[in-house]
Amino acid sequence: MIFKQIKPTLSLAIFLFSKYSGYSEAPDFNKIKPDLVIPKIESGPVVAGKRIKQILPSYEQTSVYHVVYLPNDWQPDKSYPLLVEYAGNKYSGANGDISSGRPEGSKMGYGISAGQGFIWVCLPYLNASGSKISLTWWGDSKNRTIKPTIDYCLKAIPWICNKYGGDPKKVILCGFSRGAIACNYLGLKNDQIAKLWRAFIAYSHYDGIAPWPYPQSERKAALERLERLGTRQQFICHEITESKLNLAATKRMLNATSKEKQFTFAETGFRNHDDAWLLRPSSARKKLRQWLESEIQQ
Repeated sequence: MIFKQIKPTLSLAIFLFSKYSGYSEAPDFNKIKPDLVIPKIESGPVVAGKRIKQILPSYEQTSVYHVVYLPNDWQPDKSYPLLVEYAGNKYSGANGDISSGRPEGSKMGYGISAGQGFIWVCLPYLNASGSKISLTWWGDSKNRTIKPTIDYCLKAIPWICNKYGGDPKKVILCGFSRGAIACNYLGLKNDQIAKLWRAFIAYSHYDGIAPWPYPQSERKAALERLERLGTRQQFICHEITESKLNLAATKRMLNATSKEKQFTFAETGFRNHDDAWLLRPSSARKKLRQWLESEIQQ
């Protein structure tokens, strides 16, 4: 069992600056000691237990990179599922919440896996020319194209699977805030990329709940993308908030679709809009790990 040895222990300005009583009274995770510490970024070869910044061969003349982590229990002759993660927008907010907007700032994959059993890959969003990492949404402010980001993803995942023993049939897409929206906006954008994923984990926000400054962000287009989910499952979680962009809003939209039985919902138990909640013990993290193990074992 993947989790047998694990102890049970956008960046959206409209959201961050909302002042609701439910938000302010919910627990702050900074008062809870983390039981996980993410390894620091290192240079050098990719080896078990280290987090390495890496450049795809065809991007060596750009400033674009991703981050890869092989689990502590990694062995070269074995196959491993992948957690592929996208970060939130760059921001700093209430309660000390922060996101760098860069691949190395992501925390979900390590919190979910505790560094065991999964290859963890943090992918970048690219600007319109595909030469730099975009820290806000994708593309450029005047051209919010997702195509260069999708192109990078389509190259990176098979390359990493071939190089490190990733199981292409067990690739989980996850993301925080901007990344949660990207689970569908990017991950279900077309048939080619949609077929990569085994399941999805979206933390804080969801494609189609609100319009945003990029093409086809409206609900009608989001529901069309959702059709590419097929029969696969999604775990959708959110911090505690009374903002209109909360978990209840996502539930209302999805429960009105024909796929309502394919979603598992959870509140994190914290007020924080920050993926570091997964570095601390909680009932939501336990529920997420159990859900993921079930998905991987099927």
